[in-house]
Amino acid sequence: MPAGLDRTILRWSAGTWALSTFVLVFLNALDTSGMSLAQLAQPGMADYLVASVSNFWPSVLRFAGAALVALTARVASCWTTLLIGLWGAGLSVLTPIAVGQVLVGPDHDFGGDAATVQALIGYPTLGVLLVIALRVLFGDEVATVTWRRWIRMAVVALPVMVLAEAILTWFKLAGSPLLSTLTGWLMVWRWAGLALVCAAALGIIVARRRRRFRSVEAPLLALGSLGIFGWVAITVAMLRVLPPQYFVPTSPAQVFLGYDTPDAPTLVKVLTSGRPNMLFVALGVAGIVFYLVALAALRRRGTPWPWTRTLSWILGWVVVIYVTSSGLGLYSAPHFGIHMIVHMSLSMLAPVLLSLGGVLTLLLRASKAGGPVASMHDWVSWALQWRVAKWLYNPIVAFTLFISSYYALYFTGLFEHLMTYHWGHQLMNAHFLLVGYVYYSLIIGVDRGPKPLPHIAKLGLAMAAMPFHAFFGVILMNGRSIIAERYYYYLGMPWADLPAAQELGGGVAWAGGEIPSLLVVVALGIQWARQDSKEAARADRHMDTGRDNEYEEYNEMLQRLAERSATPTRREGEK
Repeated sequence: MPAGLDRTILRWSAGTWALSTFVLVFLNALDTSGMSLAQLAQPGMADYLVASVSNFWPSVLRFAGAALVALTARVASCWTTLLIGLWGAGLSVLTPIAVGQVLVGPDHDFGGDAATVQALIGYPTLGVLLVIALRVLFGDEVATVTWRRWIRMAVVALPVMVLAEAILTWFKLAGSPLLSTLTGWLMVWRWAGLALVCAAALGIIVARRRRRFRSVEAPLLALGSLGIFGWVAITVAMLRVLPPQYFVPTSPAQVFLGYDTPDAPTLVKVLTSGRPNMLFVALGVAGIVFYLVALAALRRRGTPWPWTRTLSWILGWVVVIYVTSSGLGLYSAPHFGIHMIVHMSLSMLAPVLLSLGGVLTLLLRASKAGGPVASMHDWVSWALQWRVAKWLYNPIVAFTLFISSYYALYFTGLFEHLMTYHWGHQLMNAHFLLVGYVYYSLIIGVDRGPKPLPHIAKLGLAMAAMPFHAFFGVILMNGRSIIAERYYYYLGMPWADLPAAQELGGGVAWAGGEIPSLLVVVALGIQWARQDSKEAARADRHMDTGRDNEYEEYNEMLQRLAERSATPTRREGEK
């Protein structure tokens, strides 16, 4: 990866970020405990902070993510190495959100998801704009393709940020008038900063269309940078002020879930109720739109694409949205059996449909390779040849992750710990979906992985998981101890029947593992037969052209072998 101003900005900003988060590990702990910096030097005080301060380990996790960014920025020789730093950046950005103010109060599931979506889509957009501003400040020319790509990002990201900001404002104010609290005034100033960024983005789009950009480039970048700095500064200041949602009466269920479920989960109730899971609704909509945009680009090139793949991809995301936002998603947290239905849907049904969509193949065909700048085709090709991708798509690794997730999650205290936080629910759902997608991509996926498997190996990989699912389900149904019993006891649902819910969950795990696996085996058999038919037809066409002399070569080989075996006999006869 060539050195340049962008690389310099990355290294310095990443180093500053890592240093700042390291200092905040101790300052946040001291601030939370009320201790002074001098007291930290007293014997036993450091151990006290580690053991008693709730935000100590989240601060350490945030520092670890920032340090990973700084490390990869320093040693990266190709852009795929920076993907590791990208994961570290996501970890460092999302950690304070997961344990911050959006974790408290009724409807905190909405607040947490809105803040997460805003961070994931907004921070990269704002960060790229700041990098562009620094390049202009240092006299470095910004390429047209860079502006074009940032404008595409901004057109998508800024409306999403505005929508997320509206949800956060509603959540934090908790019904209080906008200007009646300090939080309300701070939200007004946050809106002002975001408005400046949107105004700068709109000005950039209009100026570039009218070809008058050079004269207004610096003022617009200054305006956007001012808005970003103001928005970030107000966000940090709000961490020191308790918002109104802290003072709203909250039930035990609202503490853990963000909402109440007073009615029992009957079939009618599950089918007619629901609560939007904003994170997975956003992911589903983004996945479908992204696929359709790539499909439109492919159609413009005149390349055909099977409609069944498009349908499969859309149905996969529809399943994700439905099981997380319908009555199933609503009752998945307070009812173990319904949770297992959601789990099996996200780890098996949705991944099977998504893997048949062939999104990577679509991206490779919809974009060109070898242009003056890297394209989507180049990025996907490089990512598939990345060592981490090869490791993840290793059959042993994928199978181990897919199976061990059940046992490691439910037969340890990890499940109960994750269930007490909204981010824990979302992390489990994302893990189920990602691991299932990788596993089934190896078996029946349309996309060609880093190391494709023969069909017989795919069949073995699919069959190997079936007994593990059955054994897991039997353990749940026959187990005497209740999984996450303390968590369900704290929820205090009057309709709860924990043994019956766990028995239902075990039955779902058993049947939900066997039935989809059989369907996958059938689908794999169909793919295998089609592949053999294609190869046979290709061989027949090759022979019809007269260019295939495989049969004649085989007969000649047999004749040579016969002559070799007959030669010693003739020699013996001559003697």
